[in-house]
Amino acid sequence: MASGYVHTVYKGGQWTNEVEGGDAQTLGKFDTKEMAVAAGRKRAIDRKTEHVIHDMDGAISDRNSYGNDPDHRPG
Repeated sequence: MASGYVHTVYKGGQWTNEVEGGDAQTLGKFDTKEMAVAAGRKRAIDRKTEHVIHDMDGAISDRNSYGNDPDHRPG
């Protein structure tokens, strides 16, 4: 899996997508959460990594993985 999960977060009155890591890279700003989530999902798919979606208060509301999941999970 590519390093640096994509996080959709609310900062400074706007929704944004950031790649986690030493230098958090901002991937655009959006007026609505829906627009930011769609853009973040596309970026996570392209990067084959995890997309972590946060609420306005910072709590994680959803997360999706777009790469290198194990073929078989127990259960």
